[in-house]
Amino acid sequence: MSSRAAGSVLLHHLGPRVFGPASFPAAAAPRPLLALAGGGERGAAAVWVRLLSTAAAEAKEEAAAYKGKEEEAASKGNAGSTAVAKAEAVEAAKEGNDGKKSPGVNSYWGIEPSKLVTKDGVEWKWSCFRPWETYKPNTSIDLTRHHEPKVLLDKLAYWTVKSLRAPTDIFFQRRYGCRAMMLETVAAVPGMVGGMLLHLRSLRRFEHSGGWIRVLLEEAENERMHLMTFMEVAKPRWYERALVLAVQGVFFNAYFLGYLISPKFAHRVVGYLEEEAIHSYTEYLKDIEDGKIENVPAPAIAIDYWQLPADATLKDVVTMVRADEAHHRDVNHFASDVHFQGMELKETPAPLEYH
Repeated sequence: MSSRAAGSVLLHHLGPRVFGPASFPAAAAPRPLLALAGGGERGAAAVWVRLLSTAAAEAKEEAAAYKGKEEEAASKGNAGSTAVAKAEAVEAAKEGNDGKKSPGVNSYWGIEPSKLVTKDGVEWKWSCFRPWETYKPNTSIDLTRHHEPKVLLDKLAYWTVKSLRAPTDIFFQRRYGCRAMMLETVAAVPGMVGGMLLHLRSLRRFEHSGGWIRVLLEEAENERMHLMTFMEVAKPRWYERALVLAVQGVFFNAYFLGYLISPKFAHRVVGYLEEEAIHSYTEYLKDIEDGKIENVPAPAIAIDYWQLPADATLKDVVTMVRADEAHHRDVNHFASDVHFQGMELKETPAPLEYH
């Protein structure tokens, strides 16, 4: 085959590659093909020179593109590793000296938990209540006061409470720690129900409550703190927990309906419940003093909540709880008396900070 024919075949197969649009930038546009006018071996040589130069240029471009991709991947990898390193550093910073991890905080909303300290400069460890919510109950309150039922509604409230005490005595006997726990799961319901209904009434009627919403909700919170305290003292058994579920479900709905029908009856029931609570805690204290129940150190939550001394005992805790119950007794009997006089609670300022 002549050299001219060989050149023609080579051009036929490689023409599109040589003369087609370049994939590299315009600055590296292909040079014009060497003229083949000379023909023969000279023309074939010119084609080979063009092919070699084009292949070299493309190889250079591919190498540059590959290198750019590698650098981009490396930068992403470095950024990823940097982010991981930062996350690990933050996680390590959250770990305390004891190696325990602090709960993570999602700062998307810009909400950060406040760091509180006591007046002694010690970090506050309770999230369920704050230092300004602690107090010292007035333990000199008269524990013997009793509202004598005279009208039919009062007698009905009184005997309703007395009928509830009998099965409690049979079930718990003298296990006053578990009895207190059970009592507080019930005693924390009326304040929440009453406060909720007064809240909704205030919204419906566009009126103030006279502070009674706050008083009743504070009562519910105080009773719940009693429960949190006695959970540290008495560990309830599975059937006692089941009893709490049943009693709370029944009592909540019954009290809800009772408050809707007659708030004065509902508050009177709570007043008598608190009188029974005072009696139960008095018996509890008697057993502690007689040595029938060990006078163990007070739980830490009770020491901070009632501002007790560091060496406080269970006896001190029960004394504080009993004083709280006496204050709740007075507030609820007072609220019932307001209704008996034909007034609404909003017409009488609520006894805020009574305890």
